[in-house]
Order: sequence, then C-alpha cells, then structure tokens
Amino acid sequence: MSNATPEEIVTTFIELINQKDLSAATNLLSADCEYDNVPMGKTFGRESILAQLGPMMERCAEIDWITIRQTASGSIVMNERMDKFLWPHGWVEMPCAGIFEVKDQEIILWRDYFDLPTYINQLPKPSDES
Repeated sequence: MSNATPEEIVTTFIELINQKDLSAATNLLSADCEYDNVPMGKTFGRESILAQLGPMMERCAEIDWITIRQTASGSIVMNERMDKFLWPHGWVEMPCAGIFEVKDQEIILWRDYFDLPTYINQLPKPSDES
C-alpha cells in the first residue's frame, strides 16, 4: 500500500477485518501499535493485538463492520461504524466510533469507543448455552 492515504489504509484495514483476514489486517498496524478498546482496556503491539482479537474473531462465522461515516484530517482518521459479528447464537450488532492515527503507512493508534453493555446484552446467558 505504498503512498496510500491514511484514509485508504484504514478503509483497507476494515475490509480485511470483514474478510476475516486478521493476519493481513494486523500487518497494517505498526509493531508497537496502541489498540485502545476503550471500555475494555489497552493492548500494545501488533502481535498482542492479533493474539487478543484472534480467538474472538475465529468464533464468528462472519464479520461485517459497516462504515457509516468516515473523515480524515492529516494522519487522523475517524469513523462511525456498525460492527456486526455472526456468533453461533446469531448476529451481535454494536455501534462503534473509531479513531486511527497513521504514520509511515502504518496504523500507530487504533481506538474504538462502544457501549460494553450493548455488546454483552446480546451474548447468550450461561443458562442459554448447551
């Protein structure tokens, strides 16, 4: 992606997530990228981010992060998304706001804001799982 704009890099990142190609997606992150999943905490480094996201995304039959709005200013890209995950029990949908900072063709900061109870309330209760 040489000479891609920050917005193009983030758009490609989202497309790779939707293809469930987490390895290619995380290759767009810097080796020391900060991922701040705001209600859940921070993770640092491409490998740690891959290790954190892998198990959750592997359980999903499909992932569909729909970008509703996106804007960029210099190295900063912000988007409003509807992140959808097809879990074994059905779709989980979560409104999300993302902030990305890109430097030297790599995402150095990825911060997502979402309401954790909105996500948790869509997961099956322990008594629902069999």
